[in-house]
Amino acid sequence: MDTSRVNSTELEQFLSKEKEKAMANEIVAKLTHICWDKCITSTPGSKFSSSETTCLTNCAQRYMDMSMIIMKRFQSMH
Repeated sequence: MDTSRVNSTELEQFLSKEKEKAMANEIVAKLTHICWDKCITSTPGSKFSSSETTCLTNCAQRYMDMSMIIMKRFQSMH
């Protein structure tokens, strides 16, 4: 068995998983930034107000929905 080929395959799988993790982290960071700027209009206290909580929830859901739509659109193009 060619160990360099096995190692190469394992490395490719590892890099693919790491790339997915990096993309997920990037999405979370962007989502946090966008929704925070939109929903938190004053200095936050120890808890979010109910309107801030609702806004953050709705913002995150819309962002995720749009991300899925865009991803499906790109997949259908290939």
